[in-house]
Amino acid sequence: MELENSKAYPKVCHKILGELKKNLPAHLTYHRYEHTIDVANVCNHYIDHYMIADQIAELIRIAAVSHDFGYLFSPKDHEERSIVEVRPFLTGYSDAQIALIDGMIRATKVPQQPRNLYEEILADADLDYLGREDYDELSEGLRKEFLHFGVIQNDRDWLEIQIKFLENHKFHTDWAKLHRSDSKQRVLQKLRDDLNAGDLSKKAS
Repeated sequence: MELENSKAYPKVCHKILGELKKNLPAHLTYHRYEHTIDVANVCNHYIDHYMIADQIAELIRIAAVSHDFGYLFSPKDHEERSIVEVRPFLTGYSDAQIALIDGMIRATKVPQQPRNLYEEILADADLDYLGREDYDELSEGLRKEFLHFGVIQNDRDWLEIQIKFLENHKFHTDWAKLHRSDSKQRVLQKLRDDLNAGDLSKKAS
């Protein structure tokens, strides 16, 4: 996966992406470099769709590539860790600009509570896959990651936690509500059907 419209990204974004590509742990099968690129590309779409001014678009792009930077250190409270660890990269940006970036990164924390359109964009971009055709492929990476961290023990655990998550999740932007919600509901129904289909108590592999 490649970064779309890469010339629109300031140098700081490429530095952050370089750190992620080089140093993200191999056991991260969902929160990988490719996930960050995916979120950045979805944000690009939103920037175009909402015709966001270049000055704010730059901050959105920085937040997009930075939102999981904390995973270089630990999955625990990784959003706040991301905010702290990317700060040294943001020399030349004002306190007000950094505060906007911080807010967008925090907006990706579940349960998501975005406070403005820019935070809504980051929140929806981070979970865009929930309403896409590649849900199965990407969620398999998350399942393996949850197994690694002991969040789940078997397939039943996985289905139950995903069903609860999808039942409580909502998209925020008008675009995502229109173009992602129906597909997400189909995913949710399939998970419910899978849970009811048979014995899932065996250890997941």
